[in-house]
Amino acid sequence: MDPQLVERAVAFAIENQNKDTKDLAAVIWSTWGREPGFRLLGPTKHRGDTSGMIIRHGYIVAEWGDTQRADMTFSVTKSYLSTLAALALDRGRIRDVQDPVKMYVQDGKFDSEHNAKITWHHLLQQTSDWEGTLFDTPDWADRPFPPNKPELWQRRPLIEPGTHFEYNDVRVNLLAYCLLQVWRRPLPQVLRESIMDPIGASNMWRWHGYENSWVFVDGAEMQSVSGGGHFGGGLFISTRDHARFGLLFLRRGVWKGERLFSEKWIDMLRAPAEAFPGYGYMWWLNTGKRAFKDAPEHIYFATGTGGNFIVIDDENDLVVVVRWMPRLNDFLKIVLDAVKK
Repeated sequence: MDPQLVERAVAFAIENQNKDTKDLAAVIWSTWGREPGFRLLGPTKHRGDTSGMIIRHGYIVAEWGDTQRADMTFSVTKSYLSTLAALALDRGRIRDVQDPVKMYVQDGKFDSEHNAKITWHHLLQQTSDWEGTLFDTPDWADRPFPPNKPELWQRRPLIEPGTHFEYNDVRVNLLAYCLLQVWRRPLPQVLRESIMDPIGASNMWRWHGYENSWVFVDGAEMQSVSGGGHFGGGLFISTRDHARFGLLFLRRGVWKGERLFSEKWIDMLRAPAEAFPGYGYMWWLNTGKRAFKDAPEHIYFATGTGGNFIVIDDENDLVVVVRWMPRLNDFLKIVLDAVKK
């Protein structure tokens, strides 16, 4: 890679880091506090400054900021969550992503005629339109639409599962709850044993749920974790651990010769949702360059509030992790210009 352009990319990230308050509780309230009945249910933490890593051919090309600090990562958590579905599929705990979730979770959450149609595929692509209440929060309370017509929020027409994409943290948390029912073990334990320890991640990351998301599984009380920081909680993790996770995906599920999840999962997660081609299995896609006009279509990425990103570019054998820097398109353009074929 061109060293001068790499230096320019790092300088750009530092210069354009998120200038908002580092009090993430305040950020959450200012972003979602107008939602009906909104409250913080999980922990939050003041964040650090921008940090990041550029990795090519498995080598660290550039590193800046405190890359060992564990910070909230908001919706990047979703990409970790979907990996637990991959593991469940590999180990036969889920037979097929096209199976109705009702076959696996039989506590009433999928009993209605509408919800009974919902498959794992729908939950992973955020196209389920699941209707219900989870941990005292109804599905319609997350980004309610139409925003200025509360009389319509609970009377909206239901949409056929699979036909409409809606970014909705209640339904993402439902996926986490359903995976807990499948695994019968706390999801952070499964992630640590199956992914994070094998890739050499630190022991500083934490995955939080909510104060009211404790459930009993086989007589033991377990916390159902959240898929982001919308209500607090989610994954608190370092830039370096993100980079290892990203490198595992760049290597299509193999770490030091050991396969940690099936290679076919990479192709599954990168298949565009019919209802929204910019999304796969809780990873974002650059289909039609709709997300980043100056980046190639083949990249896929995880993203979270405040400027948190993991970018996978398999054609250039590249992983890019950026924290607290929202101008990713301009940053990526510099990085990609630095790549020597």
